Amino acid sequence: MAAPGSQKGDHPDLLTAGLFIGIGLLGLVMSRHLDFGSLARMGPGFMPRIVCLLLVAVGLLVGIPALRRPGVAIEAVRARPLIVITVAIVGFAFAVTHLGFVVASLWLVIAGSLADPGGRWRTVLLLAAGLTAFGALVFVKALGVQVPLWPV
Repeated sequence: MAAPGSQKGDHPDLLTAGLFIGIGLLGLVMSRHLDFGSLARMGPGFMPRIVCLLLVAVGLLVGIPALRRPGVAIEAVRARPLIVITVAIVGFAFAVTHLGFVVASLWLVIAGSLADPGGRWRTVLLLAAGLTAFGALVFVKALGVQVPLWPV
């Protein structure tokens, strides 16, 4: 067994690169039956293939330099952040249709902040207010997303 730090490769970046490359290659295989077309007359397979090629390129851009860096281990998955973020997202999905965008957005930011026990409440509340206002203006007012702003 090799001593810590003697291995090459930044493992978190290598894992990220592998995911990008894998998803990109899977998309290329799955879109192979779609007509690519040309720049002048794009087919249904044009955009998916371009996006998948970009995913592979990003994976290579992340992975190749990671091979040259010193070994960095992947940290163990911590349960608290995983559970808290999942509950915050599921709660947002329920609340946005039943309680309105404002309440759901405040819930998402405040509940999600509990994943980091070192968070400061003043910062969290200011961030929640700012993101809620921004989201309401952009998504509900400007883009016309069909969700109520307030509880109905």
